[in-house]
Amino acid sequence: MDHTNAQTSYFVEGIQGAGKTTFVQRLADMGKEYQVFREGDFSPVEMAWCAYTTEKEYGEVLERYPALREEIREKTVAEGERKIICYTRILTDIPGFHKDLERYEIYNGNLDREAFERVIFSRFGRWSGQGQIFECSIFQNIVENQMLYLMMTDAEILEFYRNLKDILAGKTYRIIYLDVENIAEGIDIIRKERSDEEGRELWFPMMLQYLETSPFGKANALSGPEGLLEHLKRRRELEHRILEEVFREQSIVFPAKKYTREDIAALPGFAAGT
Repeated sequence: MDHTNAQTSYFVEGIQGAGKTTFVQRLADMGKEYQVFREGDFSPVEMAWCAYTTEKEYGEVLERYPALREEIREKTVAEGERKIICYTRILTDIPGFHKDLERYEIYNGNLDREAFERVIFSRFGRWSGQGQIFECSIFQNIVENQMLYLMMTDAEILEFYRNLKDILAGKTYRIIYLDVENIAEGIDIIRKERSDEEGRELWFPMMLQYLETSPFGKANALSGPEGLLEHLKRRRELEHRILEEVFREQSIVFPAKKYTREDIAALPGFAAGT
């Protein structure tokens, strides 16, 4: 399919529970010419849920998991001197496989600030910028890593995004931000939605562990629902500042889960596809 007819690309953002996945699907349903990148897919920009390995590390992964060798190769993309493994797309019962490959991600403090920014800037710089839809690829994973693991200040994160905007100059894109006003209520909803059939919560314990074990979480004694609420409030405020101070002309804010089909149809590139 030719995606170049859809000129504007879209980054769908918002804190956890904003409904980003659902919104991306609605964009995909209404914009047939668009290429869609969801979390875990190989993406031309950021790399959530992907292992970023050297040739040596890649060879070691293949040696450790001979039973998965072909699947690993199928889910790997070569990029310069690196091999990018979309490891969460590999379904396996082998104990520890996903946890093992998680340590090769660029997030969770696995790279220092300079190396992290170099990877992000270079990938956004090479990005063609046409006819694509991205799920949480410009804020969520980057900002969480900057706040919780690199422990960057708000001013430093804003400066990062000013630099990123310069890199994106000349590319046609919009950031659609799904805004959650009642964060506590949103957390309660997502806790119920992301539970198994027996009511056991799946998302919430992992999110708490992610927060509580992070350098920022430890330094500020963030724990439990109150700690998560405090963190998400700060993140929402920071992302609003990024939109207002850096991407004002490129951003569109919708109330989370309260947009209409007409709102989507009014976006550049979607009117003809409705």
